[in-house]
Amino acid sequence: MCGRYVMVSKIKEIEKKFNVKLSKEAKSHYTPNTNISHGDYAPVVTGDRPRDLQFFQFGFTPEWAQKPMYVINARSEGDYNKEDDPQYHGSMGIIDKPMFRKVIRSQRCLVLADAFIEGPKKERLNKPYVLYLQQRRPFALAGIWDRWVNTQTGEVLSSFAVITTTANSLLQQIGHHRSPVVLDEGSEQDWLNTEASLSDVTSLLKPYPSEWMNAYPISSKIKSPSANGLDLIEPIGERLSKEFDYHIYRDLRLEGMGMTTARSRRDQEGLQASLF
Repeated sequence: MCGRYVMVSKIKEIEKKFNVKLSKEAKSHYTPNTNISHGDYAPVVTGDRPRDLQFFQFGFTPEWAQKPMYVINARSEGDYNKEDDPQYHGSMGIIDKPMFRKVIRSQRCLVLADAFIEGPKKERLNKPYVLYLQQRRPFALAGIWDRWVNTQTGEVLSSFAVITTTANSLLQQIGHHRSPVVLDEGSEQDWLNTEASLSDVTSLLKPYPSEWMNAYPISSKIKSPSANGLDLIEPIGERLSKEFDYHIYRDLRLEGMGMTTARSRRDQEGLQASLF
């Protein structure tokens, strides 16, 4: 995963989809973002508060760190599968990694997203693609989280990382070697269950079926972490897989992306039928 993803859904849609309510302390954090990168605050649901929608910083810092670390990804295989073999079915080494072995057992979270951004292993974000699920929006990525306290200021930082796995055939078609773990709807609560066995938890760390996904190329303007806006995720080429069911496009309403009504009306005709 290149460390960029998209979240533009309305809060009401997120709350309904995941059966959560926006926590009071999180109300000031939400801004629709087409280019979430390290250091940004983004919506999560944690196992210890499964009915609260919270906003944590993207970029994991373990509680024992001397300073913020901004770790954005955690490999499900840990130190195994260094070749990123897509056929790997061995041990999930994340359970033994010193940085993650505690949180993978007790501090898991849903990282909520509408899409994510990837590029070829070599070109990376010089040749980016938007990847999305054809029938689900928003959806949940598997994440881990922790709280770190600044000993000098007393400030508490809640942060998370996205767990990655091997690439499915769609990611391989793009030329990328990894993928975030996308959870099935039926597995989301299993992921949050703090009583789940370790074997049940690691069984969820697998590639998402490529036939339920699609992707299209976008501008390399997404490279700038400070860039934001719908123009970043506008297609500049064809989707990798042909789609014949276009109702998902009609579900996209730009008013739900935090845009003004005037801007929405101006852009809707050109973008509503082309994004996701």
